[in-house]
Amino acid sequence: LTNLEFQLEFKSFKEFLLYLGEKWFKELKLLDLWKLFDLVLLLIYLLAWFCFKLILKILVCLCCNQDRVSIFLVFATSFILHQGLAATFDVTDYGAIGDGVTDDSQAFQQAWLDVCYDCENPTMNLPSEKLFLLSPILFQGPCNSTTINIQVLGNITAPQNITEWVGCENDSWLYFTGISGLIINGTGQINGQGATWWNISGRAHKVNGTCHKPTAMHFNFCNDLQLSGLNLVNSSRNHISINFSTGVNISNITITAPEDSPNTDGIDLSMSTTQVQIMNSTIQTGDDCISINTGCSDINITGISCGPGHGISVGSLGVNETFVTVENINVTNCTLQGTQNGVRIKTWQGGMGYARFINFENINLTNVRHPIIIDQFYCNGAHNCGVEPNAVQVSNVTYKDIFGTTPSKIAINMNCSDNCTACTSLVFEQINITTVFPEKQTLAACNNAHGQANSTLPPITCLLT
Repeated sequence: LTNLEFQLEFKSFKEFLLYLGEKWFKELKLLDLWKLFDLVLLLIYLLAWFCFKLILKILVCLCCNQDRVSIFLVFATSFILHQGLAATFDVTDYGAIGDGVTDDSQAFQQAWLDVCYDCENPTMNLPSEKLFLLSPILFQGPCNSTTINIQVLGNITAPQNITEWVGCENDSWLYFTGISGLIINGTGQINGQGATWWNISGRAHKVNGTCHKPTAMHFNFCNDLQLSGLNLVNSSRNHISINFSTGVNISNITITAPEDSPNTDGIDLSMSTTQVQIMNSTIQTGDDCISINTGCSDINITGISCGPGHGISVGSLGVNETFVTVENINVTNCTLQGTQNGVRIKTWQGGMGYARFINFENINLTNVRHPIIIDQFYCNGAHNCGVEPNAVQVSNVTYKDIFGTTPSKIAINMNCSDNCTACTSLVFEQINITTVFPEKQTLAACNNAHGQANSTLPPITCLLT
């Protein structure tokens, strides 16, 4: 049948199929396998032809409205592209210059909108050999794709003049919120230009009525977050802060700031952040290399090189008489060199709640001032530090296979609150910490600490049972 004959003979495609079926059943005994194969091919051809005609009719109908045509073409193009490789969105295609002078924040924001809208594992690319100047910027979720990649091959720098810091979200420079499946990797440097802030007194100094000392990278409600290969330097405050996030994996990153830079924590975990892996990274800052705060649980830290800095800390906990919870913390196979503290638990007087099931194991110390410390009288500058009846309960803490040197006389200091349940079920096994001065010996000190010790140097004879 010709196309014209077909249209005259049959009123619809359905009627034609019924005709073919009836004809096939009548002539079944005459058909062989080859004829059946020809019939299938004919049906496929006719179906494709009718689909093509249907698409043409849709296009003709849309021609009356240019906006609808544009929407259709965008949809069709997107559909075709998504059948192949995931899309890559290069920030330079959105106008980013990358000369270190021009503010590229707007280009990044436009690129992010497209990345977040894409449905098929998109990548936001920061090309190498570029230096992108960014003002405080918000990367807002949720996004359409289950995973989103940001590839940092070029470098990023913050403004050097604090008067240019306006519009900070949550006192942050690069603020990511509500994004699940975010993966940030690459070898680029992220420079927070913190030196302009460090000489300003007060942790919460405010400029332009909007910005306090900003965290370099702040992740809020970012489940299944992955960070790897990044190089962060000189944040004005914390380099990485993570809140309200589950399933975080951080590996092979480098964080660097001067030893005297205030409040420049490497990685700060708090506010119900759980199921975290931090591994194989180097952190050298002016504050805690890693800080674990209230609401955190199921945290595994391994293969960290820390120092200079204030060590690896649980806390501070319980400020302003708050109720806190921290549990299931494992710190293993870490090296601390030239740090103020080694492995530390610090709580404020008057706090409530608990820090429990904490394990420090296979820790190597070199010239660490306070190798093992529990401080339940933490006051961050010795002000407003009256003795309070309440205390955060510290329990089920294990220190095992911890070796190294200290310049201090007191190598192990368990300064627990006078509250009867302050520090319980402390376990010390295979500890060997010696002084850097050959003619001297190290000591252990305790206040209201309950636990047991086995094979430790210095000997721990001050524990209560």
